[in-house]
Amino acid sequence: MTIAHSALLTDLYQLTMLQTYHAERMNETAVFELFARRLPPQRGFLLAAGLEQALDYLENLRFTTEERDWLASTGRFSLDFVEALADFRFAGAVHALPEGTVFFANEPILRVTAPLPQAQLVESRLINLLHYQTLIASKAARCVLAASGKLLVDFGLRRAHGGEAGLLAARASYLAGFAGTATVLAGMRFGIPLFGTMAHSLIQAHDREEDAFEHFAAAQPGNVTLLLDTYDTEAATHTLVSLAPRLRERGIAIRGVRIDSGDLAEHARRVRRILDDGGLRQVTILGSGDLDEGRIRELLASGAPFDGFGVGTRLDASTDAPTLDMVYKLQEYAGQPRRKRSEGKATWPGRKQVYRRTAEGTFVGDCLGLEQYSQPSEPLLIPVMEQGRRLQAPEPASAIRERVRAQLAALPTALRASETAPPYPVEVAPELRELTEQLDRKSH
Repeated sequence: MTIAHSALLTDLYQLTMLQTYHAERMNETAVFELFARRLPPQRGFLLAAGLEQALDYLENLRFTTEERDWLASTGRFSLDFVEALADFRFAGAVHALPEGTVFFANEPILRVTAPLPQAQLVESRLINLLHYQTLIASKAARCVLAASGKLLVDFGLRRAHGGEAGLLAARASYLAGFAGTATVLAGMRFGIPLFGTMAHSLIQAHDREEDAFEHFAAAQPGNVTLLLDTYDTEAATHTLVSLAPRLRERGIAIRGVRIDSGDLAEHARRVRRILDDGGLRQVTILGSGDLDEGRIRELLASGAPFDGFGVGTRLDASTDAPTLDMVYKLQEYAGQPRRKRSEGKATWPGRKQVYRRTAEGTFVGDCLGLEQYSQPSEPLLIPVMEQGRRLQAPEPASAIRERVRAQLAALPTALRASETAPPYPVEVAPELRELTEQLDRKSH
């Protein structure tokens, strides 16, 4: 049992609630929905990601003997409750947005229908998985839009908040349109293309920069991308130009260079001139160093001749919007709609569907409505699991990437181009408003 699959990777209150449900025999069907209450100020849209890991978690959810023994040893739980956990399985249904679907505030991206204890326990881990990958995929999509077709690579593992986060960030950014990642395990686990250059330490470990370049090229003859800014960026470029004929005689071609510090735009212009004058027009220039979509947009607007970018810290930590207000709320229990009315955190009750209208290939508005009232537009939530088993095999990354490409292309122009665009219109269906008013009139 890996940590990722442990039933104890949850909040304590999930288990204390489960003991309450067990004691009171509260086992009727519950419906929970997972959604973002609001968008961060810097986000005009979000991109759903993480469903694959969420379904894997639900299919494999078990309490091991070791976990049950530990729970019993805490003295917090009755022995009959702990013993009942031996048979715990998720046997419910799930509806979800396909990964790579654009969505907006208050639109469910996942709906769980299951006996109350099952639907309750999975809350923390589902938010954990879907929140993080959605967060990173949404940030990555903004970089993709800013880069206008330039190569983008995830460089963020070292600054990610833990190993699983770094691995899932590589996946989420790849789904959103990045060309690949520097995280090696993501290549093995998800088949994501790997990209890498060198660190300053390799050059510092040599007495001469030219020797470092030559030794690295000899060790990686099929992937020679050299880091230029350890000492003097332009001087290093001249060294590279002088070295290139000697490498060529050995059948080694220099593919690219990377610039990681200083005035990136000005360095790129100077490096491009030196390379071109030296007959190395085919050598590409990769920029890195604390980049995000805003900085990428600025560099390209200035005419800086970059062919691609490595994006790290600001991607994997999503530094401008490090969290989403994503929640998982009870919308129906025992056949009755439920509504939370907390100030500033009220929910729309009942089983809902998201309907999207499109005109001439562009999204023009969504409607949040009750599932039983169909709308004359495309329903976005689809069934993905029944009786605790997936309905389809895991979707290939290539299919998700194509969906993202189509979704981003269908966004209103203002949302693609600016973070200050007017909010995308999401209306609430009259039937849903009426149900909400009926519940509010009841005495609790």
